[in-house]
Amino acid sequence: MENLKSARSSLGYSQQKLASLIGVSRSTVAMWETGASQPDNDSIIRLSRLLNVSTDYLLGTSGAPSRPASSGVQIPVLGDVRAGLPIEAVENIIDYEEISPEMARSGEYFALRVVGDSMEPRICEGDVVIVRKQPDLESGEVGIVLVNGDSATVKKVVKHDDGISLIAYNATCYPPHFYTKKEITTLPVTIIGKVVELRGKF
Repeated sequence: MENLKSARSSLGYSQQKLASLIGVSRSTVAMWETGASQPDNDSIIRLSRLLNVSTDYLLGTSGAPSRPASSGVQIPVLGDVRAGLPIEAVENIIDYEEISPEMARSGEYFALRVVGDSMEPRICEGDVVIVRKQPDLESGEVGIVLVNGDSATVKKVVKHDDGISLIAYNATCYPPHFYTKKEITTLPVTIIGKVVELRGKF
């Protein structure tokens, strides 16, 4: 793919970051860029959307990027996250959302589709949350938390001297869930990102 490297570099993406967004290894991206191998059609379409260029440009059949009128950056929607009890984290790409170039330059972002009602009325089932990947939160912020290593949930995180509480907005149906410092380490309970934007779906 003659222009993959230039399209990637223009957005400031490393090979590893692009690989993570597209769901392949860094070495696969490197082989695509050198021409040692070619992506399949689905991957070409994903690359086009993520890098905001035409497929013709990526394949070298057009000299101009032919960017759409929108200058936004595409990020993947990686499966569902439970607003309720944790569910197994899903990392298959089910859709894409667009964020501004300014936001994209401020960190690594992904999106998740919400299932469940524990965060109603603020966050409803079917909504999409935009998440900045980060390992910690300020107390009271809403984040994506991984429990037992493979179960993701969206909750307000409140920190205590002896642990953390995961708190639902729909508190009458979902009481807070407290984890001790020991449980945070042994289960484990891991913060994977901060919810920075909510996109309601109808």
